[in-house]
Amino acid sequence: MTTPYPSLPSSTRPVSSELSKLLSELKPGQKIKLTQTVRVGDREWPTTVTGAFRNVSFLATGLATQRLPEDDIVVVTVHFTKENGELSSIALDEQSKVEVVS
Repeated sequence: MTTPYPSLPSSTRPVSSELSKLLSELKPGQKIKLTQTVRVGDREWPTTVTGAFRNVSFLATGLATQRLPEDDIVVVTVHFTKENGELSSIALDEQSKVEVVS
């Protein structure tokens, strides 16, 4: 029996252990495909982007007023370079998909 890979810490949306494992194994420059669901009102549709993986980090956001540090929101963010050279980042949610492209 294998031990599940630890999930990346996020205070808003948990990242699955499978996705955490994949992200920890990515090397800078690897080609990836990211898919997320866009929701506007009662409509939703998938959107996909490809690029070269750069790194994973955490985006800490907070309110504009002074509050307790526990009120901060921390999300896992994947940074990559699009094929046209544009540097881009996507904050992951519970439905985000990341795939390695051969």
